Amino acid sequence: MTALQETKPMIPKKHDIDLALKSSKELAALLPKKETDFHIFVKSDHHEKQIALPFSAVKMLLDILTQMAEGNAITLIPIHAELTTQEAANLLNVSRPYIIKLLDNNEIPFHKVGTHRRILFADLLAFKEKVQKESQKALDELTKQAQELDLGY
Repeated sequence: MTALQETKPMIPKKHDIDLALKSSKELAALLPKKETDFHIFVKSDHHEKQIALPFSAVKMLLDILTQMAEGNAITLIPIHAELTTQEAANLLNVSRPYIIKLLDNNEIPFHKVGTHRRILFADLLAFKEKVQKESQKALDELTKQAQELDLGY
């Protein structure tokens, strides 16, 4: 079973959205400017405790709360997670045959588990960022050409 099958998206309810909006603002105001441990005080029905959190975890928590406040579904995927070709296709919003073509052309690294291809999530993200940068560069070039030709853009 892969990480995506194990982790179902969390869709926030109205109460979650309202609370996430409030708590994300409060957490953002408390976030230290430099990377340092972050201490929080947690109180539940029967326990109270101060907990130290890494700065990176607090930033991630803030990102999660911000997404929840916007009503977005959330899931966490470990970067080391291995994806099937279908999961990779779903994440890039492309077809599975297209992913296989990219793999066969060595555009995305992969390895095989038996006869099945597996793609590291980190490698898929790197490919996605590369494609986005190339698209932005092409768009910038088209914009520049349109301005040089005075096409009204």
